[in-house]
Amino acid sequence: MVANQEMVITMQETLHYSEQNGAILVQIARRSLESFVRDKQHYQPNLDELPVQLRESGASFVTLTGHGQLRGCIGNTQARWPLAQDVARNAVSAASRDPRFMPVTAVELADIRLEVTILTPPLPLAYAHFDDLCAKLHPNIDGVMLTWQERRGLLLPQVWQRITQPEQFLKAIAYKADIPYRYLWQRPPSIQVHTFQVQHFQEDGYQEPGA
Repeated sequence: MVANQEMVITMQETLHYSEQNGAILVQIARRSLESFVRDKQHYQPNLDELPVQLRESGASFVTLTGHGQLRGCIGNTQARWPLAQDVARNAVSAASRDPRFMPVTAVELADIRLEVTILTPPLPLAYAHFDDLCAKLHPNIDGVMLTWQERRGLLLPQVWQRITQPEQFLKAIAYKADIPYRYLWQRPPSIQVHTFQVQHFQEDGYQEPGA
């Protein structure tokens, strides 16, 4: 039991973004969203004016909601750009490139609320069988990514608020990525599993979709 507690604490401490820096990222996401939707302009944050931590490379997701319902969510699992730029890019992508939704329109902006999520690098999770995989997941802490052949899907840890059981969490990812769920029972496993942890920052009034 002690070992499990130590593991949880270690994972939670992998990211150290202050509330102030988180608020800056949310402001960047909002400005990028509005600039693109209203004017079709791609906002570029001035890195020289930002804290050092936000100039370093980082991976993020931006989630948009309208009246508490998901309106777009896109991001990266690997750090490729300075974090501030990554957030600005993903705000545009969440508004315009999520295949589940039509692009966000200007009339919706007043009702849109957003969340910025910063990710740790995904780490492979070895498992012997399905029950072993479920036992190794940490609800409310782990984000999970499944990969099978050319298909990949993930859910952020926030989704544990509405999908509380590991079995159903994995099933939701498989459905989202069009991965045959039954393959999670294969021995040896044919689906690769990665986990990651996050910090997330929200606008006032943001509600986790479906929570």
